[in-house]
Amino acid sequence: MAEQAPLRAGRREWLGLAVLALPTLLLALTMTSLNLAIPHLSADLNPSSTQLLWIIDIYGFLIAGTLITMGSLGDRFGRRRLLLIGSVFFAAASVVGAFSTSPGMLIVMRAVLGLSGATLMPSTLSLLSTMFRDKTQHAFAISLWMSVFMGGTAVGPLAGGALLEHFWWGSVFLMGAPVMVLLVVTGPFLLPESTTSDTGRIDLVSVGLSLAGILSTVYGLKQVAEHGFGAAPVAFMVAGVLICAVFLRRQGRLERPLLDLSIFRERAYTVPVAAVTIAMIMNGGISFFMMQYLQTVRDLSPLQAGLCTLPPTVVSMAGSMLAPKLTRNMRPGFVLGPSFLLTAVGFLVIAMVDTDTSVFLVVAGSVVMAVGFGPAMALSTALALGSIAPEKSGAASATSETSTELGMSLGIAFLGSLGMFVYRDQIRELAPSGLPQASLEKAADTIGAAFTEADRLPGQFGDGLLSAASRAFVTGLRVDAIVGAVGMACVATAVTYLLRKVPPLAADSENSAEATPERPAAELRTQSSVGGPE
Repeated sequence: MAEQAPLRAGRREWLGLAVLALPTLLLALTMTSLNLAIPHLSADLNPSSTQLLWIIDIYGFLIAGTLITMGSLGDRFGRRRLLLIGSVFFAAASVVGAFSTSPGMLIVMRAVLGLSGATLMPSTLSLLSTMFRDKTQHAFAISLWMSVFMGGTAVGPLAGGALLEHFWWGSVFLMGAPVMVLLVVTGPFLLPESTTSDTGRIDLVSVGLSLAGILSTVYGLKQVAEHGFGAAPVAFMVAGVLICAVFLRRQGRLERPLLDLSIFRERAYTVPVAAVTIAMIMNGGISFFMMQYLQTVRDLSPLQAGLCTLPPTVVSMAGSMLAPKLTRNMRPGFVLGPSFLLTAVGFLVIAMVDTDTSVFLVVAGSVVMAVGFGPAMALSTALALGSIAPEKSGAASATSETSTELGMSLGIAFLGSLGMFVYRDQIRELAPSGLPQASLEKAADTIGAAFTEADRLPGQFGDGLLSAASRAFVTGLRVDAIVGAVGMACVATAVTYLLRKVPPLAADSENSAEATPERPAAELRTQSSVGGPE
């Protein structure tokens, strides 16, 4: 029997939100804990360098490449159904992956984790749009959902480190199994099923084009980040962009496309998604350098460097929860603009660091960035998805998540490459005279290689190379921070202007309540098998 969700969410919807937070927490834990296990699984499974790269990368590749397809599948066949199926496969792959006996077996399980993980984010976001129809409640639900993700990114390294101190490397994979079991058990009772009517058969050609285009682009970007610009990475990126262009052209011609391009005509969707993409580019580039700075130039342990990320994470979580209150009676553009501008100020603080700067300055700059970044991310996501009709929420949320993934990859590739270009130029200029050319070339590869080479060199050459590498790397970090500050200032100006006429969420909710007291049943079918009290 069809059941219309109330305009104002009740107890069932809020309990459902707690259930939807589970896969979000799991994805954050999975993303942040694997790197700690790499040395341990390398010693146990003895993978080749190529196999190790695939173990690390295939998960993110398949998530980015299949998000749009999974969002469309959820719209057609049921968002709750897709979420629960994906959760079962994720739990099974986590358990099997934990007991892998060969690199090939682990690569396959990581691929299954990527494919099943791609079902989780668009399903949870689109279900939130179905469950929370009131704009202010929807914004609060998105903020809480995002806070859980941010908390997971902070807890992941700490939980993973604790497990690895007492158990084998597979224990970090097993963190996901209990979470998914709880989701599968409670989901059918607390989450409504929702599908979009009259969507037709899925276009397999579009599926192939979206997968090939995004995978090719992401692979090229990752190769640029690891090896710099070359013929092969550029070819992959160009091919990816061309395939994506063919995909978009096909979507415009299909009667029932995989991705409905009409969502991009809504400014309240397109502007926040574009702003978040640029913000992720800037954030990805600076994060890539900051963690290396803390562990090399400042000589912190991985645990100490991880602890430095806790204050900005906590502040970002608090800020994201504050965003809905700020926009109840203020236009979103006038909240997003200052938030992105605060992030730019944080970048400028990071630009002040030096080789002997106190770590507290780095943490302070990160906290200032987080004060703006948390509310901006939460509000942008809530505003974008709240502007799209629920029947299109799966594709809209998948596109939003894909832009975030691409933004992070672009940031690491382009800003990472810019910073490394500055580093290589500066280390050649600052290196001590008389340093062997072979040592200089090794040191110019990465700062880690420079520190390793310095340990091998005698006295003054080793000390001189350490000093040159540290100063060169800090220069690269400063350049990235300045570029980030300029980029975020431009974003702040653009969103303030482009969203200046978007009404406050409270006013939008009141208008929605008056104009659309219930959703058209012909367009959206919300079926529920939820039990328990209303």
